Amino acid sequence: MHSEKRRGKPVKTDRTIKGARRLTNDIAALFERAYLAKQSEGLAPATLHRYSHAHSLFIQFLDEKGVKRDIRYIDVDICREFSTWLLENRIKHDGHKYKPDYIKTPGVSPRYANDIIKTLRTSFRVLMADGLVNENPFEKVKNVKQPQKLINVLTAEELKALLNAPDQRRYAEFRDYVAMVVMIDTMARVSEVLSLTVNDVDLEAKEVVFKSEVTKTRRGRIVPIQNKTARLLKELLIEVREFDSEYIFLSNYGEPLTPNNFRKRLLKYAEIAGIKKRVYPHLLRHSAATIYLESGGNLRYLQAILGHVDQRMTSRYTHLSKTSVADNHEQYSAINQIFNKLNKPRKIKR
Repeated sequence: MHSEKRRGKPVKTDRTIKGARRLTNDIAALFERAYLAKQSEGLAPATLHRYSHAHSLFIQFLDEKGVKRDIRYIDVDICREFSTWLLENRIKHDGHKYKPDYIKTPGVSPRYANDIIKTLRTSFRVLMADGLVNENPFEKVKNVKQPQKLINVLTAEELKALLNAPDQRRYAEFRDYVAMVVMIDTMARVSEVLSLTVNDVDLEAKEVVFKSEVTKTRRGRIVPIQNKTARLLKELLIEVREFDSEYIFLSNYGEPLTPNNFRKRLLKYAEIAGIKKRVYPHLLRHSAATIYLESGGNLRYLQAILGHVDQRMTSRYTHLSKTSVADNHEQYSAINQIFNKLNKPRKIKR
């Protein structure tokens, strides 16, 4: 009877809505879905590259181990084995054309491994939320224990010596000097500072705007600057006017200065200043943030200036110097309470 009613009528097999989600077990296809989902969030290119890199590493591991690129074969044990593979077998700096072969050794750092694991864990969370997988095999994979690296920040005296290194009579070195001052004053990342345009600076209000497109967190922020910084920026703006560019920090040929170029020049200035510590652009941010806190700066204000979403990041980010810790200990040690003013050291010789 039912067959009579269906006779001569079209049979519906395809979805009406084109491009409807099709389920797949192929891990590469699933990773592509996760990548596109993160891309739609407007993440920075560097962050998206981290996802792409983590995905390719996991697929490389599966191929080397002879495991099928099928989500049905991926479990927590495979993911833990991947973590071990990173620590013991993954070639450090593999494929990096600017790194010498002698440092391309087996086994990556715990921090690198944790970054990869965290990224894959997030990818699978996205896939679970979209209903593409039933479980997250990386959820039970613990992070690798890593030693807390002590950052040897620059002191105020060393920062002063670094700023004295450029010859301000030359355009390129004056530009670098201004860039360093802005980085120290705003505590911004090198990429954020070098991306500044004329419209991002308000010299009258003494403010600098870091647009969401250039910040790591994709959140814009307004940072105040000191009078000296504003005066230097005004002077540099006059210098670069002839290039007719929207950017402030320009090469001798009028092109925007790149972070890599600035990094190399900073090394030269550190050598001129006689600084033995390893100097790199991000160290200026670390050092300025540390001095800010040691001088009595507020942690919540520092969080806003640095552009951190979570205050815990700010707390981990800054590392008090040994001198500051010693001075604080001298002032607040329990010994001061135990041996009170009545027990001051004798002023006469023993």
